Amino acid sequence: MDSNELLQIAAEACDDKRAENIVALDMREVSLIADYFLICHGSNERQVDAISKGIKDSVEEKGYQVKKIEGRDHSRWVLVDLEYVVVHIFHKDEREYYNLEKLWGDADRVTINI
Repeated sequence: MDSNELLQIAAEACDDKRAENIVALDMREVSLIADYFLICHGSNERQVDAISKGIKDSVEEKGYQVKKIEGRDHSRWVLVDLEYVVVHIFHKDEREYYNLEKLWGDADRVTINI
């Protein structure tokens, strides 16, 4: 399993569903939770849900497994657990409020090719 490849697959899936402000954080030095956090947002609940479904479909198509998806019932903050990569998909208002990039400010940003 290559967590960099999984990060890239998830980022491309976000981009395919027109997620906004896609940011990847390298969590390996600051947390045991995952190797990477991928953070993005959608402009409404329908788009947030579509992004999460797109990620699920893309990673499964490439032979990876989704461990868990949380938050789809309201689609304001959906978390997609890919084991080594955790994807946070926010509604725009929630992203500004929770500001994970600032909370995990010690984590380095990772360049993703999308």
